[in-house]
Amino acid sequence: MNKKNIGSSFDSWLREEGIQEEVTAGAIKRVLARQVQAAMAEGDLSKAEMARRMQTSRSQLDRLLDPENESVTLSTLQKAAAAIGREVRLELV
Repeated sequence: MNKKNIGSSFDSWLREEGIQEEVTAGAIKRVLARQVQAAMAEGDLSKAEMARRMQTSRSQLDRLLDPENESVTLSTLQKAAAAIGREVRLELV
């Protein structure tokens, strides 16, 4: 049986609802938080050590690691990436 999609795509629905940017930003933030947490676990880094390497507070690190908190700056992401030996790459497509 060959089924075709009926109706619009999820992306077009998000656009129609006016929430695509918000949903996309939230998804990106959740992915970044998980990547940082995975790298910390891989490097056996505690939150205290990670915050020290980032030269920031644990509360700032907690905001970065909170997948629901979208108020993270590029500067914070860059500090986190450097602390775990990675880099941040941004791309407009």
